Amino acid sequence: MATTTERLGIVETKVENLNEKLDTIQEDVKSSHGEIKEQLQTMYEASCTQHAQLAAKIHDLEGFKLKWTYLVAGAVAVAGVMIGHLDKLQKIF
Repeated sequence: MATTTERLGIVETKVENLNEKLDTIQEDVKSSHGEIKEQLQTMYEASCTQHAQLAAKIHDLEGFKLKWTYLVAGAVAVAGVMIGHLDKLQKIF
């Protein structure tokens, strides 16, 4: 059986190995944190770009829709007025 001094030496060695492994893990976590932060920044920038492009497209489509809505409404109004005054128009033509 091992003596107390030998057993204490083995425990100290194991503690040192654990400390080294913890230091390695901390370094890995720090480097991973930096990489993840960079990836998130890239994703954020891509998202902002996509949102700006979609906002521009939606703005263009809303303008197109509004223009044609007023054009059709005006045409219907003119047609209604013409139909309402059809008897007067027949006298002119």
